[in-house]
Amino acid sequence: MVCGSRAKLGFMQLSATPYEERLTAPRSWWLISFLVGVSFALILLPFGTLPLLGGLVGGTAAAAVVASAYGSPRIRVVGDSLIAGEAKIPVAALGEAQILDAEEARAWRTYKADTRAFLLLRAYIPTALRVEVTDPQDPTPYLYLSTREPEKLAAAIEAARKAHA
Repeated sequence: MVCGSRAKLGFMQLSATPYEERLTAPRSWWLISFLVGVSFALILLPFGTLPLLGGLVGGTAAAAVVASAYGSPRIRVVGDSLIAGEAKIPVAALGEAQILDAEEARAWRTYKADTRAFLLLRAYIPTALRVEVTDPQDPTPYLYLSTREPEKLAAAIEAARKAHA
């Protein structure tokens, strides 16, 4: 039984994802979640200790669920596909990847943005990757992906494109 588990683990490592990133919310958002809970507790203070504790726990939990849900999208390069949030795009349909520093990323989020583009945008991540879509059937001109490691993501897309060309 142990050998079978090791064999499965070895197989999983051979087919490991070349790139995976979760766009988690910053730590300050968790503090804000707690402060939302404190606010609910203060609102319920006149009703007694038990409602106060319920407000603290319930408010904190609700705010934490919202922060966690907003910070849950993943960017992955798996096999011959780029998976960004709920979008799955074959790397063969992708063109040149442009690494955007904080200044360029801000420009592509604002005045350079195209309304037809696919944006996986998280304002708390300053850097991004802009990838052109070369599929003539797809009206999306490019993907804008907020990422903390744009160089690694660009390299993973290029490696996947070469491996499946």
